[in-house]
Amino acid sequence: MSTPVPATAGGIRIEGLSKRYGQGDTAVFALKDVNMHVAPGEVVGLIGPSGSGKSTLLKCLGAVIDPTAGRMTLGGQTIYDQGWKVRDLRALRRDKIGFVFQAPYLIPFLDVTDNVALLPMLAGLPNGQARARALELLTALDVQHRARAQPSQLSGGEQQRVAIARGLVNRPPVILADEPTAPLASERALGVVRILNTMAQQYQTAIIVVTHDEKIIPTFRRIYHIRDGVTHEEAGEGRPPAFSTPA
Repeated sequence: MSTPVPATAGGIRIEGLSKRYGQGDTAVFALKDVNMHVAPGEVVGLIGPSGSGKSTLLKCLGAVIDPTAGRMTLGGQTIYDQGWKVRDLRALRRDKIGFVFQAPYLIPFLDVTDNVALLPMLAGLPNGQARARALELLTALDVQHRARAQPSQLSGGEQQRVAIARGLVNRPPVILADEPTAPLASERALGVVRILNTMAQQYQTAIIVVTHDEKIIPTFRRIYHIRDGVTHEEAGEGRPPAFSTPA
């Protein structure tokens, strides 16, 4: 087993990551020698055309599929190095990786607080502590007044803020956000980006945002553009999201 990188490295680091489907003459490489680094507190964009490898990369990072080769570290822990270095991938996804999707995927029969508190409860945190942690995040995201509401009673922006709280609640070193602003109008989309930047700084979380949304691409200071399974780092414009928090 390889020696983990020091915890001070933090964030996300990918070195020489590849994913091959099939063997021999029928082999297809979805990822080819991908290299990325996202520091704690940083929000980075991942862009590229459909079929370029974005979804495959996110699934590898999220420990949903097995890479073919390479090395990945999350929060200073080596999780993959020519094979998984973590025995319980389900626990890794629950405790170390936050997910924010295009749709909020809130549980319709749980109120807002319990939607956020469920993950730490499943991780073994006592119910009262889990709910207190959930309320802390809901307050930070300015949606605490909806704590007892059902998901169906929330606006689209409120639902996405609750989804962000759920992604942060286990205090993961990494958040993977897959098209989190796609269904939102400009003001709400930029509000979500502002929240992600604020939360990244406050909790020192490394965040990768996969997006096609041209409204938010100018907000990233760094962008990884993936083409044919290969990443190319580009400097972004780094414009601050100028709109208010989404309603």
